[in-house]
Amino acid sequence: MIDDFVGGVTDRAQEGRFVLPGHQNIMLMEVVRNVTILVVGSVALDTVETPFARVEEALGGAASYFSTAASLYNQVNLVAVVGSDFPREHLDFWCSRPVNLAGLQMQEGKTFRWTARYHMDMNARDTLDTQLGVYAGFHAVIPPEYRSSPLLFLANIQPELQLEVLEQMPQARLTVLDTMELWIMTERPRLTEVIKRVDMLLMSEEEVRQYTHQSSIVAGVRQLLNMGLQYVVIKQGSYGALLFGADGTYFSAPSFLLEEVIDPTGAGDAFAGGFLGYLSTVEPEPGGRYSIEDIKCGVVHGNILGSFVCEDFSIGRLRTLTMDDVVVRYQTLVDCSHFDPNWRPIRIRNKV
Repeated sequence: MIDDFVGGVTDRAQEGRFVLPGHQNIMLMEVVRNVTILVVGSVALDTVETPFARVEEALGGAASYFSTAASLYNQVNLVAVVGSDFPREHLDFWCSRPVNLAGLQMQEGKTFRWTARYHMDMNARDTLDTQLGVYAGFHAVIPPEYRSSPLLFLANIQPELQLEVLEQMPQARLTVLDTMELWIMTERPRLTEVIKRVDMLLMSEEEVRQYTHQSSIVAGVRQLLNMGLQYVVIKQGSYGALLFGADGTYFSAPSFLLEEVIDPTGAGDAFAGGFLGYLSTVEPEPGGRYSIEDIKCGVVHGNILGSFVCEDFSIGRLRTLTMDDVVVRYQTLVDCSHFDPNWRPIRIRNKV
């Protein structure tokens, strides 16, 4: 554990109210103190190449993107592992944010490394090299101080590790699961166990088809919800996200249109950070569940945080991101996606 970096990070959540400019009756965020978010995932050093640029040994990994995004809203409790070669500058950065590093293991050896190349279509990429390093023997140990966290994000680590976390976090109010094609293809039985034990699943359209063997996304989502999930979110990248609920809820959240995408790595993890970050600022309903309107708003926040990640390599844009930036982008999405809910009679000429 990295005890030297923990001091002072457990009580940095600021209280305040954020409203949309010109919409003082719309509360964008109200921070609730002492509501923490637990994330278990990978911390890595990434080498990423696009048709336009290349970056080497940049901070990466699902837990890195999630923690940086979610810490804009509230305290994040991080569980991951890094090697003895992990740059101290990244630890110093997290210590400047409300990120608790008590669960970050440092082991002798090399940090997990990932190398990838993107195509002109930034939705497509090739993984060129993966070096697990100390991550190969990682087992999540949840510190006692973390176990009261009401919100839990299981990043796309091995399903076996995700089950280990769930065993240690039986009291979590909302559990959100991310996965990927590799685990669908190689660890399907274990992945199915995890899905049956969580509240919300994040998947891309292709992952839904691969797991359910359904060509229709609607039919695939119905199959997933029948496994006991409360919500399924379909991540659509530059096209936004779809929310489906076991109660029949359907919601389409738009994306923020970017003129230039620098690097989409980590956008899905930042989406989860924005989603759970927002929910950490609102009070659940009696019984501990969140209202569907808060869930919808969380999805919008997720899209916004995901869009900011794409504006730079690694967590570059998230480092300087403020809630004021989120407010502006939120208002833009409101403006571009709202239309008159009242049906207007249409006069149709009789055919002659």
